[in-house]
Amino acid sequence: MTREIAIAGAGIGGLTTALSLAEAGFEPVVYEAAPEVRPLGVGINLLPHAVRELDQLGLLSALDAAGVRCRRLSYHTKRGEPIWSEARGLEAGYRWPQISIHRGVLQQILLDAARARLGHRRIRLGRTVAELEPGDGVRLRLVDERGASRNVHAHLLVGADGIHSAVRRHLYPGEGPPRWNGSVMWRGVAEAPAMLDGRTMIMAGHARQKFVCYPIADLPDGRQRINFVAELRFDTTELGEREDWNKPGRLEDFLPAFEHWRFEWLDAPALIRAAPATWVYPMVDRDPLPRWTFGPVTLLGDAAHPMYPIGSNGASQAVLDARVLTGCLRARPNDPLEALRRYEEIRRERTAVIVLANRGEGPEVAMQLVEDRAPDGFDTIADVITHDELDAIAQKYRRLAGFSIAELNGRGSLADPTP
Repeated sequence: MTREIAIAGAGIGGLTTALSLAEAGFEPVVYEAAPEVRPLGVGINLLPHAVRELDQLGLLSALDAAGVRCRRLSYHTKRGEPIWSEARGLEAGYRWPQISIHRGVLQQILLDAARARLGHRRIRLGRTVAELEPGDGVRLRLVDERGASRNVHAHLLVGADGIHSAVRRHLYPGEGPPRWNGSVMWRGVAEAPAMLDGRTMIMAGHARQKFVCYPIADLPDGRQRINFVAELRFDTTELGEREDWNKPGRLEDFLPAFEHWRFEWLDAPALIRAAPATWVYPMVDRDPLPRWTFGPVTLLGDAAHPMYPIGSNGASQAVLDARVLTGCLRARPNDPLEALRRYEEIRRERTAVIVLANRGEGPEVAMQLVEDRAPDGFDTIADVITHDELDAIAQKYRRLAGFSIAELNGRGSLADPTP
């Protein structure tokens, strides 16, 4: 029976995989290239289908304590005019909430749980996968931060090591760098008074200029930590530098473009200035792969399907990957190669659809349609786009991303044994 499973990467996908496999009776070991895991990054949204799986792992109370339950998503024009608003999480009829949380805080919650349940020796930091050799299981050569190397053996290897995955590079050595669509995001977190009801995710603008903000934590003084993304699109798509979530941004590069974005319910320049720092990140993804699994080696999360951060799907899809993989292995403990093949069969095409949909702006296409049809504003939104058209856009994306209300509420956990 397959027991020892190596996981490359201690991000959201890798740690969720480790927790899920351990709960199912396997023996995962996580190898993370970074010598320490620090709470870096900014805010993310966990959609109800991901929260449902993390709840199954006993983590909902920790997520609730650290994040904010998102109740509503609201789209607006570059002038702040309302386009579309929809309920989210429990208010929409899901059995699980949608939670906005700091990415680093989420990673720390997962890491703490993994150390408590797996033991510290099964979370090995400062270990980079330098070589891998499939065969009877898989042999890994790991290199630590001092350059020393050692060989280890595992029954299976799960590459969950991000968009610059060393495992993916081994499987596809000629792939090259990620694709850039010309958009650059400046991201930050500011402490500020609550906007609207303090539980709403706001998107304003269009494809060439967009501002996104939402609360990720409540503060004792009644204010909130608010995550924001200021996005500009340029005509070039030649990416000169490697993207990094923690590259410092400069206000002079983007703040002037948002200086007049002051609405009754949002003062974007004030929010930007309130952040102690910003980080700049080009919007990149990779083309969907024809294959994830090679014998005892497979890919997961951003290593398998990096996607534009549209529709709040990146982290959530990594969680779903982890749980489906676990379900497939539970159903076939004596045939791990078939389990990996079945995992890929379930997840690869579904995530490829989301990658391609996000290139077309995903559900945010509604904002661009309004900009195209009424760039100078309007009296009522119904003169520009119908409610049915807006609802169809939202419903279509929920279906393809796997979080339609009826589907999610009616099924069991993805980590249940998968036929």
